[in-house]
Amino acid sequence: MKYRYELTCNYYKFVVELITKKRRMDKRKFVTVFGSSIPCPGDEEYEIAYKLGKILAHNNINVCSGGFQGIMDAVSKGAVENGSDAIGVTLNIYNVLPSKYLTKEIKCNTLFERLENLIEIGDAYVILQGGTGTLLELSLIWEFMNKNMIEIKPIAGYGKMWSEIVGIMEKQILKEKRKTGLIKCFNDIEICAGYLTGLLE
Repeated sequence: MKYRYELTCNYYKFVVELITKKRRMDKRKFVTVFGSSIPCPGDEEYEIAYKLGKILAHNNINVCSGGFQGIMDAVSKGAVENGSDAIGVTLNIYNVLPSKYLTKEIKCNTLFERLENLIEIGDAYVILQGGTGTLLELSLIWEFMNKNMIEIKPIAGYGKMWSEIVGIMEKQILKEKRKTGLIKCFNDIEICAGYLTGLLE
């Protein structure tokens, strides 16, 4: 089992390396989008994610997500319907169908393998409405950047909830004399997307 697991891990690391090389060749950047799996088509949160994917595609930017339903499905749909790629980094332990809009799926065996791929693929990150899973993803990126474990990349949070959470945490980060201002928060998805596309040009 251990040998098979190691082979699987090595295979998906190889896939990520190929994606990274291809991205450098075609010069298209990737934005990794985090958010809830709950919203359905027609819900405000779903339509916001769809709009984000659409705007990014119009600016020649691909998307990456956790690859399942809800916000992940919406942002993938928005991107693919407008000419960009959508990579989904899925987790085998979930008995859930991946989004039908993915142009590539990377299957992972552990949560941390999945998180590692989501972080590695992204040239920037967007945090949309979500629960504890989305909070974990934001916290991990934030911690890695604050401890110089990964390079600093743009992070955008969308919505009142993230503005409040980031505001509270920034006070503590300032007190600890660590890096502040790593996350920019927005209440307008077009402004949020414009912030990222401007930095990724």
